[in-house]
Amino acid sequence: MTLRLGYGTNGLTDLRLDDALGLLADLGYDGVGLTLDHMHLDPLAPDLAARTRHVARRLDGLGLGVTVETGARYVLDPRRKHGPSLLDPDPDARAARTALLVRAVGIASELGAHAVHCFSGTTPPGTTTDTAWQRLADALAPVLDAAARAGVPLAIEPEPGHLLATLADFHRLRTLLGDPEPLGLTLDIGHCQCLEPAPPADCVKDAAPWLRHVQIEDMRRGVHEHLPFGDGEIDFPPVLEALAATGYAGLTVVELPRHSHAGPELARASLDFLHEAVRRTGKGAAAPC
Repeated sequence: MTLRLGYGTNGLTDLRLDDALGLLADLGYDGVGLTLDHMHLDPLAPDLAARTRHVARRLDGLGLGVTVETGARYVLDPRRKHGPSLLDPDPDARAARTALLVRAVGIASELGAHAVHCFSGTTPPGTTTDTAWQRLADALAPVLDAAARAGVPLAIEPEPGHLLATLADFHRLRTLLGDPEPLGLTLDIGHCQCLEPAPPADCVKDAAPWLRHVQIEDMRRGVHEHLPFGDGEIDFPPVLEALAATGYAGLTVVELPRHSHAGPELARASLDFLHEAVRRTGKGAAAPC
């Protein structure tokens, strides 16, 4: 079994980005889920190009792979969490989110990232389901065009409470868009435990053809709370075995965005837990650093 393990910078927001990357390399991670945010590679900063080149050199020097993630809470609007979204009633607001994602694709290309992650957003009050889906499809079209030009897949994440919340919703979007080649899937293992009808290991198998990015943490059924490993209900060896069997070659990134206060210790403990879970499958070890 070979898995490439990473840790999300949204769980290391108390560290400078250079320090966070150094920590992950020292611990033995294979890569990083890099959330574009004001404290770590601000996508709206005037010196973005120079900073992106610096981060690219840093990643290369440390031997870290990268996925670009776009789940920063207040990067576009300091008063609205994740606002504006791709579903916003205001066309200009939707366009701002689309522009951010197009910019993220460009950053990902510069960094040599294997995917750009995104999500749909929640359906605004008074918006019909059909209208929300059409807004999502229209807003993603320029992003998918940019992804195709850059050769970097867009990996949309089913997120509890969002319009696109489940694997079935991902397939609805895929069909609505005509199954474009750049469109892939971010599978969050905790979200599978939270609300998918099938067990997480079966979700991995079902999602295999579209997997472009994987996030992992513990979680409980029906409760959308990202938990450190061992604090939830997931049986991880079958999940990791199913993931390895898909042939997925991207990063599997630990996603603990509300635990930055303990980020360095949780990064160490998470890697130890995942290595042990791989050993318990009886089929090998995670990818060596």
